[in-house]
Amino acid sequence: MSVDRLPGPLREVAEHLSRLPGLGPKSALRAALALLKLPREQAEAVGRSVLTLRERLCLCSTCASLAESDPCPICADPGRDHAQLCVVAEWDSLLALEEMGLFRGTYLVLGGLLSPLDGVSPQVLEFDLLRRRLDTGQVRELILALGSTLDAENTASHIKNMVAQGYPGVSVSRLAQGIPMGAEVKYMDRETLRQSLMHRQAV
Repeated sequence: MSVDRLPGPLREVAEHLSRLPGLGPKSALRAALALLKLPREQAEAVGRSVLTLRERLCLCSTCASLAESDPCPICADPGRDHAQLCVVAEWDSLLALEEMGLFRGTYLVLGGLLSPLDGVSPQVLEFDLLRRRLDTGQVRELILALGSTLDAENTASHIKNMVAQGYPGVSVSRLAQGIPMGAEVKYMDRETLRQSLMHRQAV
């Protein structure tokens, strides 16, 4: 069915949903129809949870991760080693590393990886925030936990050049190549992540 022929309220919800990552027009329409079939109480609960998400969650101004407070619990923890800064592409990679309970440094979430073909330039990502963290003089080791895709390699190269040009006292390491080529950090099992973090390599 053409989107233009849908009833107005259904078309509006489907159009909003289609703007979410991974949802095309057909998937968005199926999701909208599923919401329509929910009992009223459940549909209202979904709506309230979306509003609550916007009201109660924020991006930490120190690391750009999702949190209910600013700074987030990790950045506010005095027991963390602020000399070690682990750079990840997305928040779910941070979660994967935290689940191990091995790393006691801090994080920075870039918000993605450089990908010129997809319009993801350095200006889109949190490189300014990374520079501010490095400017504090606290960071002594920058650990790149970006995966081993082509975009991850390009992003790692960009960060390495940034550090080389302005932060000579900061060493740059990366997760050991126990992570196979083409893989993403968030999909790795705990043991692979543990080994990669323990045996990280200088770059």
